Amino acid sequence: MESLSVYHGAISKDATMRLLSSVGKDGSFLIRNSETKPGVYCLCVLFKDCVYTYRLYQFPGGSWVAESTPGTQKRFFRNVKNLIAAFQKPDQGIAIPLLYPVNAENRSRQPNKR
Repeated sequence: MESLSVYHGAISKDATMRLLSSVGKDGSFLIRNSETKPGVYCLCVLFKDCVYTYRLYQFPGGSWVAESTPGTQKRFFRNVKNLIAAFQKPDQGIAIPLLYPVNAENRSRQPNKR
């Protein structure tokens, strides 16, 4: 996960909301660690001033899946880059396609104090 430019590590939900809101473009997205489920990641995307969060899980054997809208068939991906590429297209079971990556750029990957 660390090799992905959109991975921000252990930033809080509140920090994520502030960061995506400061970008201000619908479809801006990043990935962070889940605050409540160890080993799980969150794909966060801005749409109409709300941040939508989708959990990313890795299954034994390495496949990745994203929680999406109920009723949407789960899709398994070989890696997170492929998952992101798929969700850049419309109608994939998330609020809006992933349009604008918010890169971590030189950001410390240390957990934020809350």
